[in-house]
Amino acid sequence: MEVIINKDSVRQDHLRNLAIIAHVDHGKTTLVDGMLKQSGVFHERQSVEERVLDRNDLERERGITIMAKNTAVTYQGYKLNIVDTPGHADFGGEVERIVQMVDGVLLLVDASEGPMPQTRFVLRKALEAGLVPIVVINKIDRSNARPAGALDEVLDLFIDLGANSTQLDFPVVYTNAKAGTATLDPGQPGSNLKPLFDLIVSTIPAPSGDPLEHLQLGVTLIDYDTYVGRQAVGRIHQGTIHNKQDVVVLGVDGVPRRQRLAGLYVFDGLKKVPAEEAATGEIVVVVGLEEINVGETIADPEAPEPLSFVQIDEPTVAVTFLVNKSPFAGREGDFATSRKLGERLLRELESDVSLRVQPTDSPDAFLVSGRGELHLSILIETMRREGYEFEVSRPQVIEREIRGVVCEPVEEVIIEVPECCIGIVMERLGPRKSTMVNMHPDANGQVHLEFHVPTRGLFGFRSEFLTDTRGTGVMYQSFHHYAPLAGEIQGRLRGSLVAFEDGETTGYGLENAQERGELFVGMGVPVYTGMIVGENARTDDLAINVCKKKRLTNMRSSTADLGIKLTPPRQMSLEQCLEFIGADELLEVTPKKLRMRKRQQPYNPRS
Repeated sequence: MEVIINKDSVRQDHLRNLAIIAHVDHGKTTLVDGMLKQSGVFHERQSVEERVLDRNDLERERGITIMAKNTAVTYQGYKLNIVDTPGHADFGGEVERIVQMVDGVLLLVDASEGPMPQTRFVLRKALEAGLVPIVVINKIDRSNARPAGALDEVLDLFIDLGANSTQLDFPVVYTNAKAGTATLDPGQPGSNLKPLFDLIVSTIPAPSGDPLEHLQLGVTLIDYDTYVGRQAVGRIHQGTIHNKQDVVVLGVDGVPRRQRLAGLYVFDGLKKVPAEEAATGEIVVVVGLEEINVGETIADPEAPEPLSFVQIDEPTVAVTFLVNKSPFAGREGDFATSRKLGERLLRELESDVSLRVQPTDSPDAFLVSGRGELHLSILIETMRREGYEFEVSRPQVIEREIRGVVCEPVEEVIIEVPECCIGIVMERLGPRKSTMVNMHPDANGQVHLEFHVPTRGLFGFRSEFLTDTRGTGVMYQSFHHYAPLAGEIQGRLRGSLVAFEDGETTGYGLENAQERGELFVGMGVPVYTGMIVGENARTDDLAINVCKKKRLTNMRSSTADLGIKLTPPRQMSLEQCLEFIGADELLEVTPKKLRMRKRQQPYNPRS
């Protein structure tokens, strides 16, 4: 399919550009599924999987949107360019870029939970950009839904964020995204998403700008294709762009680079279709521009004028990526050298504007800064799945000097727990320099707690929280502000169980070791000296032999080991490993395994 636009007949009234923003798991990707299906993007007999926009394995496994994605649907002659944005504040760099591409937003809120921390974060970015909001109260079919209460909380949030009078007069639509229905009256069930489509067309303004002016196209996303290479995704702010056109790329340094387009595409459903022309307001994909980056402007060579780029919040957490130097180095990964590691990290910078990579004193180490633990852990997990092996240090907060005072990041933490767990939660957060800002019960018998906690005080807290609440508690966190250093915060209360010889774990060795604490490894696992195999029950580290074998004689039965009873080992996820390791420990990351070890090699338990 080829799209040809006649410049003399261009009318921008047919375009609507909007983003969907929401907290994690409030249903925005599911709503996009419904909009795609009801707009005729899929044919009648086509098999369509759920959350079709979650295209990579990590998004599907975790049920969250990590990367912003574009799609387009047609409704009654209108083309709706829709951007699905991440719902977690750690990926806020994606949200901050998207506000330049759209004219309005759908703010999706769970009818039961109401606005959550990430809702506040993404909404603040949208309001600051002057976008027109539509509030969508989703999941109204839930038994504990309270659409009226959720709407009141949304209004309070708008006021708290300083919305102007126009933004406060937002329209509201009630949806059941899973069933694909929408209604303007929560008392009257809907039958399809037509009320939502009509509201978008009547509320979201058409793009401004003159198609006859000189070209200005702002690049907000970078994609990559095996066949055509780098693809720049952005919105035409004014003018018209042609396929095979000569353009000027204006970087952040202001130096123009004259280049020629190799291809031009627009979005149609889930596909990118070739186009000969595209005019003001359209979201396009251009290929053939070398070294194009996010934030740059594609302009007319006759009058090159750069666009202003949205301010991206600075990173708050950093880890050190190191070349793997453990005794098992090079066994499981395809890329293990410092050159490969450095190239991969620098390539990530091209598409992730909220990431920072800095060299260190060592050529084998790179300081990588991001917006939070989740932001960095997604990068680590992505790289290990691509075949890289490396080591990472314990996350550290990034301090800033504000008006001569050293400050650290503070996060807003919202916790929902049964009433019986309030005491233990407050007891755990007290030594972490937390400040309670709100507490109230909700209609479901839970207690809603809000805290401000230094980011470093939350390292290792999530696993404790889940254990203390027996899995019944829910916790959300997002960056809130910088504040003066809160003082010393005690780290992990328990030490590590450390293997002091190479070999494979045995039942006999593990049976003795499990009396000292909780193990992370089972039988028959290869270990090396200095590898962390468990958590000690006491505060200090303990070197232990998990490879010890029972010496058999002709006086002992060959079936004596059948009486050994082992407690199942604790399975540690990537985030749990990052939280667990101390300042003198590293996490070894390979495509097959995650191993924690002591930084000192060879390990000397007496040092």
